[in-house]
Amino acid sequence: MSVEVQWTETDPDTGERRFVAAEKFARRWRFKARTKRREDWSLDVPPTRAMWETLLEALERRYQRREGVKEADLADVRKILAEWTDPPTIEDLR
Repeated sequence: MSVEVQWTETDPDTGERRFVAAEKFARRWRFKARTKRREDWSLDVPPTRAMWETLLEALERRYQRREGVKEADLADVRKILAEWTDPPTIEDLR
């Protein structure tokens, strides 16, 4: 069974509002985004830590309301966040 969660956020590159969706299908989370409501989705957007945290919050709310979210979904996202390492910055490489 697939799970999809959608929300809006500020694009870190442009500072504009964008629509983001995360979908779990075949045991894999995929993120997609678009800047306008009637625009095609940009598929396989690389997720940031903030995106994973927003997804976890949304899944926890849905789990409490029993809206198709399983404990395994929560565990998967928590594990990804626990293992998350930020990419090195230029200053880290010096």
